[in-house]
Amino acid sequence: MDESAHVAGAADLEEEVAEPEGFFYCAVPEVPQPQLDPNMAPPRFELITLFRKKWVNGTVLRYYFFDEESDGEFVQGSGGAQEWRSWVGPEAQREVVRRAFQAWMDVGIGVSFQEVASRDEAEIRIGFMRGDGSWSYVGRDLIDLNLSVNERTMNFGWDLTRSPAELDTAIHEIGHTLGFPHEHQNPNAGIVWNEEAVYAALAKPPNRWDRQKTFYNIIRKIAPDTVQGSNWDPDSVMHYPFPAGFIQEPAEYRNGVKPAGGLSERDKTWVRTFYPSLEPEYPLLQPFSPAFLSIQAGEQKNFTIRPEATRRYNVQTFGTADTVMVLFENVGGELRYQTGDDDSGTGRNASIQLKLFQGREYVLRVRLYYSGGAGKTAVMMW
Repeated sequence: MDESAHVAGAADLEEEVAEPEGFFYCAVPEVPQPQLDPNMAPPRFELITLFRKKWVNGTVLRYYFFDEESDGEFVQGSGGAQEWRSWVGPEAQREVVRRAFQAWMDVGIGVSFQEVASRDEAEIRIGFMRGDGSWSYVGRDLIDLNLSVNERTMNFGWDLTRSPAELDTAIHEIGHTLGFPHEHQNPNAGIVWNEEAVYAALAKPPNRWDRQKTFYNIIRKIAPDTVQGSNWDPDSVMHYPFPAGFIQEPAEYRNGVKPAGGLSERDKTWVRTFYPSLEPEYPLLQPFSPAFLSIQAGEQKNFTIRPEATRRYNVQTFGTADTVMVLFENVGGELRYQTGDDDSGTGRNASIQLKLFQGREYVLRVRLYYSGGAGKTAVMMW
């Protein structure tokens, strides 16, 4: 794998053309995190933290490539002049990103991706602003942050066709969109960094990061509750490559880490754990008839709703569990998001109120974060 082309990076804005040699790294946006009650029972806290950025399984994530002349922004160029940087990318680079979306779907997961021509329909909005690095918001941050439809949620900051290894750059960013963090920040890795060497190297081209960005994307250990299982996977597509001198421990990585390339077997296992293949048919949720959710943490139940009359309906979970509940409308075989609610970490139940139409079909998805243990959790429509 081309070391200068593995995952991503944030090159200096004035180096649009040069793209100097070196490791290009991904800098995920630093966003405020929802606060949970620190007195919450540890098992509940851990499960909510693990699942809250993941999508409900079966979600269709629609992506859009910025395509208008006005899509872009002014940046401070060389000599202090303002320079226009377009977000529009050439077709050849778009094709690399399409192949990366397909690489995730080829694993056989329940989440799917669909390209759309309108930014108003897209959860994922992709730019190709040179010099701005490659990055993506993580999981449900795409919608929880209420970003404008004119804002990017993902960017590729250099030519994705310059090396076949750049496919992994796109696969990596889409991994963030699916809710996966950086693997080298896994606290189970036991990495002891040569911190000043890392800070010094990342301050230079092609990244030019300040200390906070380097800390947030490399040095910082992510919360143990956000990682699946106890194993560290240095071959994960979500892992940076590192040159010699960055890592002090484990000793076998003092000469550097170079992931094998592509999705590792653990990447595939992990994504199937959160997004398993969907069952072909769902039970019908009948009005005033509770459906019990006999599932484990992280699992999901799906229901079909066929309203008998056009009116406003209530759909609510009952019990002590933490859940996220999302409603879609089946439009010509495509599931279109309508609304959702997440009650995790609160003292209430997930609840939806929406006008549903007779003759139309809807799909309700309920994912369990944590069960309170006493009794069962149920969902009911009335």
